[in-house]
Amino acid sequence: MKKLENLLEKLKFDVICGNTHIDTENLRMDSRKVSKGDVFVCIHGANFDGHKFITDVIKKGAIGIVVEQKVDLENICAALKEDGYFADKNIADDSIRNIEKSKYPFTIVKVDNTKYALACMSAAYFDYPAEKLKTIGITGTKGKTTTSYMVYEVLQKAGIKTGLIGTIETIIGDEHIPSVNTTPESYEVQKTFAKMVEKNIEAVVMEVSSQGLMLHRVSGFTFDYGIFTNLGKDHIGENEHKDFEDYMHCKSLLFKQCKHGIINVDDDHAKDMIKDAVCHIETFGMNEKADLRAGDISLYTEPGVLGIAYDLTVKGDKTYPLRIDIPGKFNVYNSLTAIAVCRHFTHDMSLIENVLSDIRVRGRAEIVPVSEDFTVMIDYAHNAMSLESLLASLKEYNPKRIVTVFGCGGNRDRNRRFEMGEVSSKMADFTVVTSDNPRHEKPEDILADIVTGVKKADGDYIAIIDRQEAVTYAITHALKGDVIVIAGKGHEDYQIIGDTKYHMDDRELVENAKKDLMLKA
Repeated sequence: MKKLENLLEKLKFDVICGNTHIDTENLRMDSRKVSKGDVFVCIHGANFDGHKFITDVIKKGAIGIVVEQKVDLENICAALKEDGYFADKNIADDSIRNIEKSKYPFTIVKVDNTKYALACMSAAYFDYPAEKLKTIGITGTKGKTTTSYMVYEVLQKAGIKTGLIGTIETIIGDEHIPSVNTTPESYEVQKTFAKMVEKNIEAVVMEVSSQGLMLHRVSGFTFDYGIFTNLGKDHIGENEHKDFEDYMHCKSLLFKQCKHGIINVDDDHAKDMIKDAVCHIETFGMNEKADLRAGDISLYTEPGVLGIAYDLTVKGDKTYPLRIDIPGKFNVYNSLTAIAVCRHFTHDMSLIENVLSDIRVRGRAEIVPVSEDFTVMIDYAHNAMSLESLLASLKEYNPKRIVTVFGCGGNRDRNRRFEMGEVSSKMADFTVVTSDNPRHEKPEDILADIVTGVKKADGDYIAIIDRQEAVTYAITHALKGDVIVIAGKGHEDYQIIGDTKYHMDDRELVENAKKDLMLKA
């Protein structure tokens, strides 16, 4: 049990009524979960406003309310009076208006920003668990997931018990919890940190989204290491970022709340990321000025493997040869990022190299064994930028053909459909347009938009609504030397139709198609 004043100790606030020297039970932001003795933080979201539920949560027994808007205490009291609330507290009708400020049976405090307040209060509620961990936060448009798993695997092999919070899952010891958001709400972040401390975990690597930074999901503590991978146009639109400048600004906030920054110096926006940084900065890239530099990059192909090799030069140290069995120059950057982080935990470069050479990340350039004649890859590329980057990297392996299989989500920005269609048509030899989370739109309408984009270039294509049929078509029509890219869903194992999630995993679709291929043979 915590005193309210202890939960508020890192915040500036005004007491509207009541007092903060009270015992509290739980910290809540969902009015439906409030019970006696709880503190309710009024969050104003895109589709809800916690301030509308103040009277309701007080009736449920909340003794502390945190607001960022002006509240009408007289109206709140009138509503509570009608419900007999004050009678239960032995306060006479004629004295409600004259209750001494500090004598109110509930406390309301006002802060500037309740999302920030929730983060700070959550950290206090769980006894500041981040201070008992080495925290590693990775932000950027691409590469967060792959890099976080690389760091996680290296640290684990180095004997450092490590947790992970990311797009795919949260890992706490032997527990693997599927993720809802790339970066969870601040209360869940702190709760997860606390569980990690209980399990004697020493470090945690987490993906930090621009939304997570903008909405203060990672406020309330300072990262030991903040990492920037790259920046491209994404997450811009309704309920996300109003423009690219806002997106970039939110990403840069990480470097105002970390002790040590590690950045991709090759990215065009690297200087913008760190112009207001308050931390020590270290760089990686292919630039000669980078602290960690990759050079002499070469690609290699083996049955079932598309890999990349390069020489790593560490400023002030020496050069190390590296070989990684995952494709694409973008994985040079991902591995460089991981090495830059892991060198702060271990100096055993042979261990780092061995782990990275065998790394596999679900849904990230994930090669699925089907045939020695061609390669099948599953990847999360779900926008034009990520698809273009992936296809550009694969073209460097000089495959017979590149065949893409992808769709676009319904009730999302239509421009993404035209852009992905055009990119695929320009860069792939054959495009199989299919369905991907149609939600409340007709799949055929979404496919028609993608085809409009495809027709802007000269690539061949076919449209097949059923994703299983589309994957089967691509695999059973593969030519020797092809690379088939099944894009858009990556690690996801569902298809959203309407408001319902139905099980669907691209790996299973490939396995089914493989059976058809064997029958055909």
